[in-house]
Amino acid sequence: MTTDHAHQRTDLSALSGIEELLAQQDEPQLSPDEFKTVFRQHPAGVAVVTLEHDGRPVGFTATSVISVSAAPPLLAFSLASTSSSWPAVSAASTLAISFLADHQDDLSARFATSGIDRFADGGWTALPSGEPVIDGAVSWVRARVLQRTPVGDSYLVSLRALQSGSDGTSPLVYLDRTYHRLGDESAI
Repeated sequence: MTTDHAHQRTDLSALSGIEELLAQQDEPQLSPDEFKTVFRQHPAGVAVVTLEHDGRPVGFTATSVISVSAAPPLLAFSLASTSSSWPAVSAASTLAISFLADHQDDLSARFATSGIDRFADGGWTALPSGEPVIDGAVSWVRARVLQRTPVGDSYLVSLRALQSGSDGTSPLVYLDRTYHRLGDESAI
C-alpha cells in the first residue's frame, strides 16, 4: 500500500466518524432557524471566491472564509453542496479569494445572485494563472485546493495560500443580513 493510499484510508475513517457523530440525534440541538439567528449576530468579512472552469469564470460571495494556519499558510471556506458553483469548485485545483472593500456591497450582491452572469458587468481581472480577482478589493489570495470535506449539507474547502495582493482599503462587513463599513468611529 502506498503512502497516498494509507493517507486516503485514514481520511475516510475520520470522515465516517464525523458522519456517525452527525447522524446521532441523542441530544437536543439547535433548529436551522435558531442556528441562523446566532450567526446573523456574528459579523463576517465579505469575500468573493473565483475560479476558471471549462474556459469561463465562476464566482460566488462567501462570508465563511477563515484563516486556519499561518505556517503553513492555510485558509478555508464552506460551500453548500447544492450551490450552482459546487461542480466547478469540486473540479478546481486552484482558485482566488478577493476580500471586498467597503464600497463593493453591490458587487457582493451580484455574486450572491443566482441565474445571472456574475462577471458580465466587469470589475475583475484574470491573474496570469487564469483565476479572476475582483478589482479594488482590500486584498486577494490565490490558493491551491488541498481538500474538500463533506460536512452536513456543505463542503469545507481547505486551501494553501500561494500568492496575494492588496489595495489596503477598508473591508466590507456583513452583520444581520446588512452590509456595514468600518471606520475610525468603530474602533474601541
